[in-house]
Amino acid sequence: MHGRTHESRMLADPDAALAADAWRMRDLAVLWHPCTQMREHPDVLPLVPVARGEGAWLVGQDGRRYLDGISSWWTNLHGHAEPRIAEAIARQARSLEQVILAGFSHAPAVELAERLLAVAPRQPGREPLAKVFYADNGSAGVEVALKMAFHWFRNRGEPQRTRFVALENGYHGETLGALAVGDIPLYRRTYAPLLAEALFAPSPDAWLAAPGETPAQRALRAADALADLFDRHPGEICAVIVEPRLQCAGGMRMHDPVYLRRVRELCDANGAFLVADEIATGFGRTGTLFAFEQAGVMPDLMCVSKGLTGGFLPLAAVLATQAIYDGFLDDSRERAFLHSHSYTGNPLACAAALASLDIFESDGVLERNRATAARMARLAAPLASLPHVAEVRQAGMVVAFELTRDGQRDVPFDPALRIGLRAYRAALERGVLLRPLGDVLYWMPPYCVDEAQLQLLAEATGEAIEEATACA
Repeated sequence: MHGRTHESRMLADPDAALAADAWRMRDLAVLWHPCTQMREHPDVLPLVPVARGEGAWLVGQDGRRYLDGISSWWTNLHGHAEPRIAEAIARQARSLEQVILAGFSHAPAVELAERLLAVAPRQPGREPLAKVFYADNGSAGVEVALKMAFHWFRNRGEPQRTRFVALENGYHGETLGALAVGDIPLYRRTYAPLLAEALFAPSPDAWLAAPGETPAQRALRAADALADLFDRHPGEICAVIVEPRLQCAGGMRMHDPVYLRRVRELCDANGAFLVADEIATGFGRTGTLFAFEQAGVMPDLMCVSKGLTGGFLPLAAVLATQAIYDGFLDDSRERAFLHSHSYTGNPLACAAALASLDIFESDGVLERNRATAARMARLAAPLASLPHVAEVRQAGMVVAFELTRDGQRDVPFDPALRIGLRAYRAALERGVLLRPLGDVLYWMPPYCVDEAQLQLLAEATGEAIEEATACA
């Protein structure tokens, strides 16, 4: 697959290139980057100084342009420097930039809560989500939900309900509470002695289906294992937390919505709460505004972040039922939910989130996304025939490519080959940002991506796979 050369592969202006090199040295002298083995910078792992963003593009200080194929860690929805969100932030900054949310309030926080509750997943015959608690980021939102679930049962005289159930291969963040319900060894193993002990249920991941088993059958088999877990721990479990439809950091693994319906039934039967981690899947990524909608059921607690502000500012929200909220109402402060963050409900972040929701309404984003997802499917299909692609899978505007030796499902590449890193570097050379999860490449572009950009994304991905696997 040898596609056209893109302008981003042209040599940068020599003066700009020198300036970018100088900036890299300044960076490495003072910054400790996230999720990075810093010894790999800048030789093994490229370090790209970014000057600005333009729609689906990131523009380096040397003038090179990079298509943001991963929405800058899954946060950007409508494009970089989207003027309507930028203007909403600027307008808000001219009136109120921050105020304590304990004992005070402000319009953006109230209006955003109203709008989130209005569009949250619903379930016939069930009371809707009714209250919003703000936090600063996805991990903090998960911490809030876990503490709410535990504390609620304690308030009602069930202190024995101390256990959380999470899914194998799941990820919910890297603060200690969120890490405790994660199951990815790379992030969890070092800190295991510090973590609360969670129960892990088999993932409904369709990749794990037995020969001849459909994704729905695999999901129901995993649900049976969850039912057994409830049976073995009667009265101990306060909540089950799941990433609906898509285990993102676990390799963009996908499951059938029937699993969510069955988990809802099991939680109800056993008196436990269902917590939805919609941090990455929310706001249109999987084809509906929230992934839980595809199951026709709703959670008791729902965590949102990342795309909440369109990718402009850090903000998280936890949506809770009225019953959970009521469980904290009492004359005793000890029974109150005393969790707090300094920037809880920051007006600037709330204004950005409101502007993003406005764009969903004015631009018909979900309808446009469905058309874009169909184009992504057509462009991804030929890559399935590459020798080392074991599977191409898709959920809405997320497409993943599972790379294995000779495309055999049970023969992964030797980790020492670092196929994913090789593909990352090859794609960057072609002007596309792909950040693999192990040996899984994926597309999760901003919603403003156009036909030509998708074509570049497909060509660069195919060439990157061929180059990275040439050593195999």
